[in-house]
Amino acid sequence: MTVRRDFKEPARCRPDQVIGREELFGAAREQLARGGSVLLHGPAGIGKSTVLRALASEYGTADHTVLRCSATESESHLPFLALADLLGLVLDEVSDLLPTAQRTALESALTGRGESTLQQDGLALRLAVLSTLRALAAKGPVLVVADDLQWLDSASAELLGFAARRLGDTPVQLLCAVRTEGQEYDRHLRASPPDTLAVRLGALSRAQVSALLDDRGYTGLPRSTVRDIHRTSAGNPLFALELGRALAEMPAPPRPGEPLPVPTSLRALVLNRLEALSDEARRTLLVASAGARPTLALLHAAGRENAEAETARAAELGLLATDPEGPAVRFAHPLISAALYAEAPAQERRAAHAALSTAASDPIERARHLALATTGTDPETAARLSEAAAVARDRGAPSAAASLGLLAALHTPADGDPGPDERRLQATEDAITAGEVDLARDIAREVLTRATDPGQRVRAWMVVIEAAGQALGEVDTVYPQVLADAGDDPRLLALVHYQLAWRGLVVEGDFAKGREEAAHAAELAAKAGDRRTELLALSFQAQTETLMGHPDSPTTILRALKEPQDPQVACHHNGAGMARYRWLIMSDELPEARSTVSGLLREVRRRGMVESEVHFVRLLAETELRTGHCGRALDLARESMRLARDSGIGEIASAVLLSLAEAAGGAPERALELSREAVELAERAGDQMYISRALTALGHAQLVAGDAEGAAGSLRRVRELENGFGITDPARGRWHGDLAEALVRTGELDEAQQVVDETRAHALRLGRESMLAVLDRAEALVRAAHGEHDAALAQLTSAQDRLAKLGYGLEAARAAFAQAALHTGRPGPASYDEAARLFRRCRALPWLRQVEAATAASRVEPNPPTPASEGLEGLASMERQVAALVMEGATNREIAARLFISVKTVEATLTRVYRKLGIRSRVDIVRLAAGRRTK
Repeated sequence: MTVRRDFKEPARCRPDQVIGREELFGAAREQLARGGSVLLHGPAGIGKSTVLRALASEYGTADHTVLRCSATESESHLPFLALADLLGLVLDEVSDLLPTAQRTALESALTGRGESTLQQDGLALRLAVLSTLRALAAKGPVLVVADDLQWLDSASAELLGFAARRLGDTPVQLLCAVRTEGQEYDRHLRASPPDTLAVRLGALSRAQVSALLDDRGYTGLPRSTVRDIHRTSAGNPLFALELGRALAEMPAPPRPGEPLPVPTSLRALVLNRLEALSDEARRTLLVASAGARPTLALLHAAGRENAEAETARAAELGLLATDPEGPAVRFAHPLISAALYAEAPAQERRAAHAALSTAASDPIERARHLALATTGTDPETAARLSEAAAVARDRGAPSAAASLGLLAALHTPADGDPGPDERRLQATEDAITAGEVDLARDIAREVLTRATDPGQRVRAWMVVIEAAGQALGEVDTVYPQVLADAGDDPRLLALVHYQLAWRGLVVEGDFAKGREEAAHAAELAAKAGDRRTELLALSFQAQTETLMGHPDSPTTILRALKEPQDPQVACHHNGAGMARYRWLIMSDELPEARSTVSGLLREVRRRGMVESEVHFVRLLAETELRTGHCGRALDLARESMRLARDSGIGEIASAVLLSLAEAAGGAPERALELSREAVELAERAGDQMYISRALTALGHAQLVAGDAEGAAGSLRRVRELENGFGITDPARGRWHGDLAEALVRTGELDEAQQVVDETRAHALRLGRESMLAVLDRAEALVRAAHGEHDAALAQLTSAQDRLAKLGYGLEAARAAFAQAALHTGRPGPASYDEAARLFRRCRALPWLRQVEAATAASRVEPNPPTPASEGLEGLASMERQVAALVMEGATNREIAARLFISVKTVEATLTRVYRKLGIRSRVDIVRLAAGRRTK
């Protein structure tokens, strides 16, 4: 574990920055905007005060009177203190407006100069607070901000609650926060205005904790460390930040298997309750904290004879969670366990682990406890840990295998066989499988500082390259070093050339070079008898050939699928199963592709292969998107994005797919945001292949959002990139139809037809039936723009039927939509019914909204038609149609809906019309039409 030592909170960091609370923050913001009140509640440290401050700063503007109080436990016994904080500075503004009895009672309570009490001046005080708030509200809206309601003195709480319940329509809002456990906020809600929204703040996810640590300056933490912080803090932001601070202050990071350091600030929160326990009870809890899944039976086996009574007492003190139905001994919060363990002397910890090393029934647990009970090197302990790592690996727990492997390395003598670095390298490979790439990279670089054996050095370099992910350009200097280390050993050279194949594809964008390197790697691996590397290289070669439209791809796929197979490679995201899936999806075999990727996903989940899981969830989403199951695709794409951000693997690819899914079934604005983010990330990483994919998603999102010019620009860049890559198979990116449609909408019909013709030639050669249908749909739009409506409608009908038979539900719906928009004569509302039905079945909400807009526009009655073609002979087809509709009195939005183009395209087309006709505005076009009618 590597922890940076330069953790300093940056100046740009804002303590009230809201992280991981976007949804509930939005709900609270909307409630306040409607004039309602908000009650934030949740356990200590969960972030209530941060959200409260952020909301208050947003709504505490100059047009609001803001009254604030923040109670503390030490002052909760002082009557009227919170009331004084709230009203002390504004009393002079309204005191003259209060009846004498109310003013006297309130002044006495706030200044302490009298003997005012709720018993003595109860009604006068209650009415005085209510009257004060009403008087302030008469001058403008009032926002009452109260933090830590649980510590409000009882008198202030009673008076504030009395007023809150009687404010009615008075523009006074309450924004409060209260510490609660579970759902214990009812009494505070009853003391709030009737329209109060209760918002519970829950635990942050691992990705949100990571973002929080980064925002506060604790950057560079390995993901395994972030995972431990999240687990120990249970997602509590305050606890997570304190743990991050403690790590930054440590002189050396914890060794593998050791818990995180718990700072004194957090220990004090939980350890004061331990003073009520006997020494023996504390030792029993220490054994429980050292165990992975402690039970009463395990505690008895570890020699804790009075475990039942001692754990019952701990439960009474709130240290353990009561679970009468289950045998588990569970701490009320993971931090209690961590603090208890951290507080114990090292000798007592080792004694607890020694007891558990014989008491635990699981071999992995026994080995882990033996390691933590042993000091120094010990061959027997190292061997048992190595065996336990193998068991964990077979169980599909590569993260546990990596941890055990590192412990084995620590206990392995320098002259052991295998040696400590050999075990470290095995642990790095397990860490890569588990998605803990930063941990793997750091250990591999450590091995490289001292390794002299070529085999070990090349293995370590492979881990460094794997850990770079898509950013292979960042490790460009590694390749000459690793080639030198490999020498003339075919087994080592095969590994190097396999990585060079990836470099050719990702960094240089050269598919031919990537294919050549993969073929060479497969030959070297076969010569060396390294079947695993041979299979990976053949799978890479097969996928590259498929994307290139190379005629050898079916043969290479069969070679990659030939026995004997390596079980892990078979289900790997770069293995033969993946090559077969890619072939199926590009060959329009959608049901078989879904079945294949679903089976691969189940297997990698069973094996704990995190990186492959991220990829296969995304590919399953892609398959559902192609079949028109937009809602399901969106759910899977969001899951893939969460997994990618949590693991730091495949973020660009997941953002691309989520953008496409949002454009199909979610929000086009979100699709644009994601695709732009993906383009930026891919360009920063120097990943040429994913620059192309991200631009494809951006172009599609722009088309759906109505920005045809933007879509044409993005997709032209894709065409240029893929021509440079040597990609000829249109089924790889499927952007060609979108580009042609965007060009039609911008009036560039010749270029649109050229895209269709060039792409059709490749689709015919490769037998890509769905692409041929999509191209027909695009060509129909070109024909319609030329005025060939009958031919266009026939072509669209054929395209829709073929796409539906192939299972492309969304593409078929788009063809139906185009038919409705281009139907002979002015379409009526009923002509869009089929498109609406198909989009609704796909849950394609953005497209459904376009149908609704087109339907509404079609109901507008135009002026009687004019002979629009007269005098417009010098205009292009699209320009003539737009000018004719202007002559009929149609607005730009109505023209866009009628011609199936964007409003921006209408505006750009009109600019060209003005220039060609020598006029200045649409008014001149209307005058031109009127002049023709009088002739």
